[in-house]
Amino acid sequence: MAELYLLLPLAFLAGLIDAAVGGGGLIQLPGLFGVLPRELPAALLGTNKFASIWGTASATVSYLKRIRIPWGVILPAAVCAFAGSFAGARIVHWLPADWVRPLVIALLAVMLIYTWLRPSFGADDAGRKLTRRDVLTGMLLGGVIGFYDGIFGPGTGTFLVFLFVRFFHFDFLRATACAKVVNLATNAAALVFFIPAKLVLFGYAIPMALANIAGAQVGSRLALRGGNVWIRRLFLLLAIILLARLSWQQWA
Repeated sequence: MAELYLLLPLAFLAGLIDAAVGGGGLIQLPGLFGVLPRELPAALLGTNKFASIWGTASATVSYLKRIRIPWGVILPAAVCAFAGSFAGARIVHWLPADWVRPLVIALLAVMLIYTWLRPSFGADDAGRKLTRRDVLTGMLLGGVIGFYDGIFGPGTGTFLVFLFVRFFHFDFLRATACAKVVNLATNAAALVFFIPAKLVLFGYAIPMALANIAGAQVGSRLALRGGNVWIRRLFLLLAIILLARLSWQQWA
């Protein structure tokens, strides 16, 4: 119970942030490692995924009520993300984080500068008709980001939001809603591995999932109410925090 008193507020906050713009793992996963240092790292990863998927599903339902999802593009992207995440989880032991992290830092820096220097980026939804080329692009993006989530993970939702705005000309609100659907697939793929391997600490995971759902409901409502301006600011803040954290881990 003492551990849950610490983990439940973190799970609530992680669900809130993740529902609004992605990146809840930046809060929840370090919290698990800090509060439960004697548990297997793989079990903590599985516990994090189990709690997160329920919050993501809850946020997805909230967005579906208000935001139109282009299923013709997003469903194939989600399928490829599922496959990519599962493949990444299977080969994670052969690609150490020390190799992946510098590349992610560079991509984050480019994404942050690009968004910062373009105030109109993601402000409006182009509303254009999506083509077969967009479907193929979505499948490629889903596969690559899913693979990244299976191997490394931090910032998956943030990358998805940026890429959906950049390639499909969505506004930030619609991109966030679409990212939830794809992120749901990547989390599900990870759990296909973690649950049969008994790498989920259900005594912690189930209460954290409930807290994650509560946070996701608050986060999705704040996002829908605040609109694109609020999401853009939160997106930039989260990208800065993620960049600082990964840089510290790499070079400190």
